Amino acid sequence: MPTPLSILDLAPVLSGRTNAQALRSTIDLAQRAEQFGYHRYWVAEHHFAPGVAAAAPAVLTALIASATTRIRVGSGAVLLGYYAPLSVAEQFGTIAHVHPGRVDLGLGRSGLVRGRDLAKRFNSAGAPVSTGRVVDGLVIPGKPKAALDRAEVLARMEASQTLLGARDDAGAYIDQVRQILDFLGDGHSYAGQEFRAPAATGADAEVWVLGSSAGESARAAGALGLPFTANYHVSPSSVLEAVAGYREAFVPSARLARPYVMVSADVVVAEDSATARELARPYGRWVLSIRSGDGAIPFPSSAEADAFAWTDELRSLVADRVETQFVGSAAEVVARLRVLRDVTGADELMVTTIVHGEEERVRSFELLAKEWG
Repeated sequence: MPTPLSILDLAPVLSGRTNAQALRSTIDLAQRAEQFGYHRYWVAEHHFAPGVAAAAPAVLTALIASATTRIRVGSGAVLLGYYAPLSVAEQFGTIAHVHPGRVDLGLGRSGLVRGRDLAKRFNSAGAPVSTGRVVDGLVIPGKPKAALDRAEVLARMEASQTLLGARDDAGAYIDQVRQILDFLGDGHSYAGQEFRAPAATGADAEVWVLGSSAGESARAAGALGLPFTANYHVSPSSVLEAVAGYREAFVPSARLARPYVMVSADVVVAEDSATARELARPYGRWVLSIRSGDGAIPFPSSAEADAFAWTDELRSLVADRVETQFVGSAAEVVARLRVLRDVTGADELMVTTIVHGEEERVRSFELLAKEWG
């Protein structure tokens, strides 16, 4: 059976354009993705990021579901720490009742991580803290230190967590995921009483867990018998550990008899390698805006990216992401995706693409779909 190929979309805002234009482009792209034969179309959740318009995954999923007819749609991922599990179950249950058989609820752990953990992530910049390697042709880069040591970045991130409603008393991640499963099923027991949420009850939303390491997300997905997405495009250094941790923790469930893994990758495809490399050139500058803690900037043009003054220290912050972006002709990118699939044992792959040009982005997905077959 061919390996399914799916899309993750951040609804990127290109420099010189608006959020409204980015959102309309996302809906248009979802319609084209359905025509191209992609299996799923997921949207991300990011906040306080000028370069990302996807901030309300339930709303955007509903809009995309209404604009398409066959492709599965969903979140990649709802950041569970910012919501009550009941509200998530009701939101996606409502969409699934209207669009049965098509809705995915991908869950992430962000928002359950507070100040002390942020401080660990946003430590001093420098060389990679682990050594990179190549595993059967797949680049597994060294893990870089996450960001610059800037007190104002930490303060802003802590404030943003408060504005987004993150709670220190939210409870264990696995318990929150279990609550969502309960509400999508027959109901949830709490304080000695049974609670049913009609908006969610019986909805056939397919629940996924997304993770970047062999930590709590991978363990929760495995223990609950749910499908798991490992983020090679976000954290390529730990993708193999994440997949292994999930498989080791997996317990068969009524939803899933064996582990099911999807792995994500960042790709840029064009008619030839040189064109693809030109389209991908601003990527490092965009990643740096995220890694430095300021939030994704609008995706720059090549000229805007060229005007940026790089240092060796700054390049070290983005090297892992740049060297693991799959860039080239359709045949070249498909060859690398097959290596990613084979090394990770992925059952499905999910690709994301950001370039400074809407037509070029659509064309990248079209060329890739044709070559993937």
